[in-house]
Amino acid sequence: MLLTNLRLAAVSPELPPLIEDGGIVLQGGRIAWAGAMAALPEDIRHGEVVELGGRLVTPALIDCHSHLVHGGDRADEFEMRLNGASYAEVARAGGGIVSTVTATRAASEDALLEQALRRVDALIAEGVAVIEVKSGYGLDVETELKMLRVARAIAEARTVRVRTSFLGAHALPADHAGNADAYLDEVCLPAMEAAAAEGLADAVDGFCEGIAFSPAQIARVFDHARKLKLPVKLHAEQLSHLGGAALAARYGASSADHLEYATPEDAVALARAGTVAVLLPGAYYTLRETQAPPVQAFRDAGVAMAVATDCNPGSSPMSSLLLAMNMAATLFRMTPAECLAGVTAHAARALGLDDCGRIAPGLRADLAVWDVGKPAELSYRIGFNPLHRCYIEGNPC
Repeated sequence: MLLTNLRLAAVSPELPPLIEDGGIVLQGGRIAWAGAMAALPEDIRHGEVVELGGRLVTPALIDCHSHLVHGGDRADEFEMRLNGASYAEVARAGGGIVSTVTATRAASEDALLEQALRRVDALIAEGVAVIEVKSGYGLDVETELKMLRVARAIAEARTVRVRTSFLGAHALPADHAGNADAYLDEVCLPAMEAAAAEGLADAVDGFCEGIAFSPAQIARVFDHARKLKLPVKLHAEQLSHLGGAALAARYGASSADHLEYATPEDAVALARAGTVAVLLPGAYYTLRETQAPPVQAFRDAGVAMAVATDCNPGSSPMSSLLLAMNMAATLFRMTPAECLAGVTAHAARALGLDDCGRIAPGLRADLAVWDVGKPAELSYRIGFNPLHRCYIEGNPC
């Protein structure tokens, strides 16, 4: 298939940022060629020709940080925060992550899947082809595995690629309050082993924060992940600076996420480690934070920056990656080009994927066709979805 009469934003270093008269050849679910139509090689064979009327084509989008499998909601806590309670105060009052644990433990796999698919469908409708899904609302072995099974089931129920992250080190359940090390020994590490044995986890995550786990405790989690040959990533420096970013860099984490309180020194460490900074403006917005991530320091150090929804019931009840792009531009002063790379090439890298996120020969033909003329429009508009068509492995969806 030859896609022609399109504006091409390949997000690939081999091609210009925008090609006005572009074309893409798809073969066997992969990209065979992409570039300016005037440069189409004579020996490139194709069958069907699809005219796209000058529309913009980008890589399909990737949401590289989500908690979209969960039970219940936390609208009451939303009201508490509006009345002045901080995120940490809500958590100490028995709300926050732990309140979602009760609802998630009580829900069946079928019920969790049904609820998750509503959020997944909203993302797919915006041209999202890959979604990362975390556990972390079980905090016992059985429910952590249940969440990961539901995440795997999403990919069977919908035409979307799912990457899973085991997040047993997300919070302390009530029965281990004040005893984080015992929780790690008795629940988190055994659950990680069980998830690895069942092939349910693609990576291991943790929450390094005063209301969660210390750097030393997260190091124990990461050491165990290494034994199981699972890559790691980390919620770091969201509410304070505990050294989570430096820890993530030391372990060669694929990503460090949130990072509002990261320092220029952290940026240098992340760049040296090749760790992607995943920025989550939905949580910053919902929690009404005032300290933004050090975007300029990341630029100066050469840190790749991804953008994601952080879709979760408490701090970021958002299932729009396009809105996350707008928020990243408006709240964090990222450029539209950085936002697009953040939900494509850099998001793929944050998930350890090298076969998607760009438009280049040999990669998966995961493409989004937009009813816009410029990439900047994807970050510019608010509450507007200009998706015309999506291709997953070359098949229209």
